[in-house]
Amino acid sequence: MSLRPTIDFLLYQWLGAARLNQRERFADHSRETFDAVLDTCERIARERFAPFNRLVDAQEPRVEGDKVVLPQATHDAHKAYAESGMLSAAQDHDIGGMQLPYTVEAAANAFFALASVSIGSSMLTTGNANLLMVHGTARQQEVFALNEFSGRWSGTMCLSEPQAGSSLSDVATRAMPDGDGFESDALGPRYRLRGNKMWISSGEHELTENIIHLVLAKIPGPDGKLVPGTRGISLFIVPKKLVDVNGQLTGERNDVALAGLNHKLGWRGTTNTLLNFGEGKYPVRGEAGAVGYLVGEAGAGLRCMFHMMNEARIGVGMAATMLGLAGYYASLEYAKNRLQGRLLSTQGKDSAQAQVRIIEHADVKRMLLAQKAFGEGALALVLYCARLVDEQHTGSPEAADEARLLLEVLTPIAKSWPSEWCLEANSLAIQIHGGYGYTRDFPVEQYWRDNRLNMIHEGAHGIQAMDLLGRKVLMEDGRGLQLLGAQVNATLQRAATVPELAGHSVALVAALQAVVQATQAAWATGNPAEALANAVPYMQAFGHTVLAWIWLDVVTAALQVDVERSQPATIGRLHATRYFYHYELPKIGAWLGVVTTRDPTCTGMPEEAF
Repeated sequence: MSLRPTIDFLLYQWLGAARLNQRERFADHSRETFDAVLDTCERIARERFAPFNRLVDAQEPRVEGDKVVLPQATHDAHKAYAESGMLSAAQDHDIGGMQLPYTVEAAANAFFALASVSIGSSMLTTGNANLLMVHGTARQQEVFALNEFSGRWSGTMCLSEPQAGSSLSDVATRAMPDGDGFESDALGPRYRLRGNKMWISSGEHELTENIIHLVLAKIPGPDGKLVPGTRGISLFIVPKKLVDVNGQLTGERNDVALAGLNHKLGWRGTTNTLLNFGEGKYPVRGEAGAVGYLVGEAGAGLRCMFHMMNEARIGVGMAATMLGLAGYYASLEYAKNRLQGRLLSTQGKDSAQAQVRIIEHADVKRMLLAQKAFGEGALALVLYCARLVDEQHTGSPEAADEARLLLEVLTPIAKSWPSEWCLEANSLAIQIHGGYGYTRDFPVEQYWRDNRLNMIHEGAHGIQAMDLLGRKVLMEDGRGLQLLGAQVNATLQRAATVPELAGHSVALVAALQAVVQATQAAWATGNPAEALANAVPYMQAFGHTVLAWIWLDVVTAALQVDVERSQPATIGRLHATRYFYHYELPKIGAWLGVVTTRDPTCTGMPEEAF
């Protein structure tokens, strides 16, 4: 089954992406240029990524000396991706970019995620460079960002530490102002960093000439102590190999040492590292301490890093989505060909009757329909968020501001909802395969293993939930939630002309009202501990309501194109929407019940009782 028809429908019939060329920034583009990008990425993904997904899972990264060795297929895939120009797809023409809408860029990258998330690590390189294009100096952009966009160098984000994990307030990496200046001072205020980072994707490899680490660290105060909390965090560029002001390698290694590899359940094709900064293994100018260059203002590191983190969260949502769809496509193909059992309705228990394909069994159809609803719904959600990015950057001032705030509210959902429910889709794909799905003879077990990471990285599930209920729906006096309500109402008006969607519309209105009421009830006492005790059920209900809205909007657009309801794709979207409203949306009642009452069951459990 091909992803392309779904991408084309969502891009052009639903989101109207072809009309973006009416905006000055995208004036050189057309439906034809967008399609050419999609064609190229689909081909590279098919030829350089998909055939090697199992290989990179089996041949994990290994350390030889102080180097990490990866299969040749990974090198070839990285080279092909860099040569495609996708690393700088959204950047200006005058720095070698394509000035593509982010909507099209995200859709094109979906092909790579479908083919192998395990091979691809370019998301962090692009995010690293994009951050520098916003917060870096002109020289930092020229030396670091442009070399990343070209594929000559790659990038990472270094946040977590062994003792801190997701608690960035407890970052202990120190950055001390360096001594007298030398040539590369033009790259920014120079510091020496000492500390340890872990869970660093692509932190060490030989895919590129250099690796540019973006590192969160604290600059000690006059008393030599680190400022507590996140206010003291600054952001630094720390290259693996030192460079001069023209972006040329000096031949000197920075004091960044590989401390080890994390051996993961999934994503085994991507190196995941522990890095020691400034331990003295590679002293610079005879002194221990990794050389780093300050990005932005001192103490504003977390604000800068959120630019990359939010971009990465949408990327994580896309990765989770495509893993869910990969499992769906595999289990659909299996169900169409696997013979087992007989239909009670027509064959009874007569063993003399021929076996039927398992797709004819009601429960298998249920599991396939659930996967379709989760995967295609999640894809629509992520592409909608990508479209908001384009609106934020190129829309009118009012539209751009509304898009900004909608993105604030929807980003936790775009990351967390696919991570949870497309993982469930992968579990259903294994179930459809039966015992075979639990073996390595079929790909669905790898899809599940790869997807299990997505609920954790770029902000674990509970953190996303607290961000949503504790900050996003409250910010600017709840205007983001109001804007989302306005979008839902616009969909309801369009759906009102379609009689068979009337029941869905009533259910969506009730769901949105329940979410708003639960939000108010959660904060009724003003006590954050009570309000956030059930933040994850709140996020689950919020996410299901958002996906119900997305599906209603998508199916309304489909029916406008296919008024006869004659195309299989339209029938499929109608059934996926019906499934979501009949089987999934009713779940929000239980989730919001504990939120509304600020149920203390979990928080009240004494430790010794566990």
